[in-house]
Amino acid sequence: MEHALVHFAQLLVAGLVLGSVYALVALGFVLIYKSTGILNFAQGEFVLLGAYVCYWMVVQYHIPFIPGFLLTFVVMSIFGVALERLALRPMIGEPVISVIMLTIGLAAMIRAFVSIVWGTQIKTYPSVFPQQPVHFGPIAVSQVYLWTFFLSLFLLVIFIFFFKYSRVGITMRAVADDQQAALSMGINVKKVFAIAWSVSAVVSAIGGVLIGNINGINIALSSFGLKVFPAVILGGLDSVPGAIIGGLTVGILENMAGGYLDVYFGGNVKEVAPFVILVIILMIKPYGLFGIEEIERV
Repeated sequence: MEHALVHFAQLLVAGLVLGSVYALVALGFVLIYKSTGILNFAQGEFVLLGAYVCYWMVVQYHIPFIPGFLLTFVVMSIFGVALERLALRPMIGEPVISVIMLTIGLAAMIRAFVSIVWGTQIKTYPSVFPQQPVHFGPIAVSQVYLWTFFLSLFLLVIFIFFFKYSRVGITMRAVADDQQAALSMGINVKKVFAIAWSVSAVVSAIGGVLIGNINGINIALSSFGLKVFPAVILGGLDSVPGAIIGGLTVGILENMAGGYLDVYFGGNVKEVAPFVILVIILMIKPYGLFGIEEIERV
């Protein structure tokens, strides 16, 4: 019985850590959708690129991890603004499907760029966190897990306050609610779009670096964006709190599915679990737990 409880607790902790990173990346996804109405299918590639930019600074140029981590924010912020200016802004007014196909094309280009520059082999960051695990009774938790979880939660709280109370955050919410009304009030909507893509690139990069410190990084990290999609749908495409709750929920369910069902299905259940959750959500509550239902009258 005690062994079963310890196993459950360890799966729960790992699920919370994974879910907290899902929540960060989902936040970037929701931010772009709320501000621009675009589903960014290159979100996973933002995670991938951010992880490799930090690796490039820390390992190849021997910059200490903290300054390298902060410089990654700067690089990804510039990347987000440049992407919006050069690729997305010319698509304003075009059909939604055209913009979605553009993000899919961008995803392929970023993956190809990373493969050419850094290859496809797994790469690891130097040890940043202490190796000694922390014991909570019979449960041993790696310090990298604890740091990842608490850093993710801290950043999520920062972003919530940013959206709710800062001038830029309030402006972004106004644009998300009604672009035409925001324009009539003198808000520079194009500038808000650029900020949205910039912040989304930064939070995705943070997620990539945190996961990279746990599992290492390779080209497969780009699939993280697809796994985040069920979390976004669960919370609601236009809900920031929903992104956080959805990310934590999907992370826990994915880890539990892998821990308890792999024995019966021969492994890799956790890879499929998020998409099973996605299908169930769409069948029961298409707009998610906190999404706004849209009713069209014809």
